Amino acid sequence: MKFIYALLILFCCSLWSGSSALAISGPTEQLKPTLKALIDILLDSGLKGEEHKIERRAKIMGHVTQGFDFREMSKRVLGREWKGLPPEKQDHFQELFTKLLENAYIGKFESYSGQEIQYIGERQKEDRAIVSTQIENNGQLIPVDYVMIKKEDRWVVYDINIEGVSLVRNYMEQFKSILRRDKFDGLVKLLEEKNSTFE
Repeated sequence: MKFIYALLILFCCSLWSGSSALAISGPTEQLKPTLKALIDILLDSGLKGEEHKIERRAKIMGHVTQGFDFREMSKRVLGREWKGLPPEKQDHFQELFTKLLENAYIGKFESYSGQEIQYIGERQKEDRAIVSTQIENNGQLIPVDYVMIKKEDRWVVYDINIEGVSLVRNYMEQFKSILRRDKFDGLVKLLEEKNSTFE
């Protein structure tokens, strides 16, 4: 459950509004102002219920994909395998991996009930940054670090460390064993099958 709440805040915080003011600000400043946008979707009574599921999730992912760099994340979870893939296979993997994250976690986000976020600090070196936060849930503080990269004039999230555990590394280790056993095509088939179970 800690992991789900932390991922919820990740997607809440990783939005980018696109304004010129945010474009020239630092990573923390780009996380903070955009939290409200996703929270409003999650708390909007007009978007609650199964009948609004498609619209609600489309709105959520519309915001999430602006601030979360799924391309960078896909590249990192595949490691050296990524470089040897033609562009069309890279694109297909990114699509499948993004869909996997959406399917696995978006439904859990909808249980959001106002957990408090505390911004602890920021470490920045050139085009990389880590924004440290804590999430208060039922009186317990969960440390969450957002690993960000600057692309053009904006900061985007490409990894999250929850209590010291990296989301990217977690998937990297899972995929590494599959790639050794079944190669890239086997991993793609597995992701396609996994995503189909959510349809």
